Amino acid sequence: MTLQQLRYMIAVAERGSITEASKELYISQPSLSGAIKEVEKESGITIFSRCRAGVALTKEGMELLGYARQVVQQMELLESKYVNREPAKQRFCVSTQHFTFTANAFVELVERFGQERYEFILNETQTHQIVEDVRNRFSDLGILYLCNSNENVLRKLFDEYNLNFYELFTARPHIFISKEHPLAECASVQLDDLKPYPRLSFVQGTYESSNFSEELFSNEPAERSIKVSDRAAIVNLMIGLGGYTISSGIFPKYLQGDSIISVPLKEDEVMHIGYILNKDKELSELGEIYVEALKQYRK
Repeated sequence: MTLQQLRYMIAVAERGSITEASKELYISQPSLSGAIKEVEKESGITIFSRCRAGVALTKEGMELLGYARQVVQQMELLESKYVNREPAKQRFCVSTQHFTFTANAFVELVERFGQERYEFILNETQTHQIVEDVRNRFSDLGILYLCNSNENVLRKLFDEYNLNFYELFTARPHIFISKEHPLAECASVQLDDLKPYPRLSFVQGTYESSNFSEELFSNEPAERSIKVSDRAAIVNLMIGLGGYTISSGIFPKYLQGDSIISVPLKEDEVMHIGYILNKDKELSELGEIYVEALKQYRK
């Protein structure tokens, strides 16, 4: 199993297509397919299965990919320092639910790091994908929350994927709404107060359920519901359509000035916000800086 073969495997996984990966790598499709088959033969597993859109990683392939990423990244660090005589290029990746404070902490990380060469990735994505990203070692850590309705399912998934959850802080439920919203002057609201307004939530794809939802009380019926994949879109819909979303209430004002506010939701629930990490891995120096930046948002 060669370093080049591992790089080929990573490229195919990221593109989801041997054809597209071969174009990116400037090698023929048969040569790339042959290299993947050699790795499969040597490892004794099937790495990719064919699907309508191209290829997809198998469960065993996902695990192998995680280790392949580590090997390739360490080799790139060695080449930078000892072959190219350049400062080591640091890589740090976070997969997170669509929390504004995770983006703010990421900015602080980049500003504090200060070196010339780095590759930092902030991946705001679906809940199950966060777990997959950490499991496959694409991301150094993942940010999400546990609550009464999702904890059993998510902790079972963490155990299956050999992950640990570390709590950062807790938050009581709030709604995010426009400052012009009819409920904006309320000291607090209840779920019944929200029924006349559009409920905004983030798409979870094939894992669309309360167990993977980013919003509390997602199993409550709503006459009007809008799902989006982008954090900026959900803010625009709060302002333009009078919609609401239920989350932690942590929203740095500089992102939207005073146009978005949070109002406490008087319901019996708590968000346990934290990060997941592989059980055989400790926080890197960059991870520790990032986690410390996150902890400042404790209420």
